[in-house]
Amino acid sequence: MISKQLRVVSPFNNELKLKGFNVFQIEDDGYATRIYSRKDFYKICLTTGKSIIHYADRSFQADGTILFFGNPHIPYSWETVSRTYIGYTCLFSEEFLNVSERADILQQSPFFKVGGTPILKITEQQRTFLNTLFQKMIEEQNSGYTFKDDLIRNYINLILHEAMKLEPSENLDQHKNAASRITSVFFELLERQFPIESPDKPLKLRTAQDYAQKLALHTNYLNRSVKEVTGKPTTSHIAERIISEAKALLQHTDWNIADVAYALGFEYPSYFNNYFKRMTGTNPTALREMEV
Repeated sequence: MISKQLRVVSPFNNELKLKGFNVFQIEDDGYATRIYSRKDFYKICLTTGKSIIHYADRSFQADGTILFFGNPHIPYSWETVSRTYIGYTCLFSEEFLNVSERADILQQSPFFKVGGTPILKITEQQRTFLNTLFQKMIEEQNSGYTFKDDLIRNYINLILHEAMKLEPSENLDQHKNAASRITSVFFELLERQFPIESPDKPLKLRTAQDYAQKLALHTNYLNRSVKEVTGKPTTSHIAERIISEAKALLQHTDWNIADVAYALGFEYPSYFNNYFKRMTGTNPTALREMEV
């Protein structure tokens, strides 16, 4: 048996970042593994082969053709088992699709939500039709047509609509309870916000409400789940992680206090100073001087 990680990447990362979209064909040689490390793009894969997909803390064993939906806020990994693995991958940012007035399908569909259904089994007839849509997107991506982005958005929406007509896969191993699953995904999303690498890219998620919104959950439900599993509220975990990052920035960078404050999502340095002192008993300047 062959077991290897399938982490798919486009060789056009710069173009992907610029346009917010890329589509490509997966090589028919299963050993031609590509590496995909970006975590800010949605993914739709149409693949044929044998694999094991770990999504949040559920697992799915696929044998045949499947349609997979990856959410950048939900952790997943992919192991290929068969030698031959073919198909297509489409990557797009939320901003790319939001240009369309019909972008709300991204939020309304069950495929990108926590606890939703990210994997669908595809018949040969369905595979033939979906293959055509992916091939059309590749053609448009390489064309000089002025409005090709609009056309590609239509193809993405058509794939989503076709998927919503299909029955979800039942071959998912459920975690022991919903609270554990939600908590696991919350911590994964929390860790994905760090490290902060530049003051120009400040922390985006700072409150329990921010995380709940990203995970398409009610804030009370997220808080209740995290508290049930860890014994501490969501806000405590967020605060501890922010303070941990603040200490790292103060100790290992030459950023001034204002830059550190802004990078961590504080509007004014005075807010950061008060927050830091309340959480640690000292102020940022004193901590930095002690480290020196």
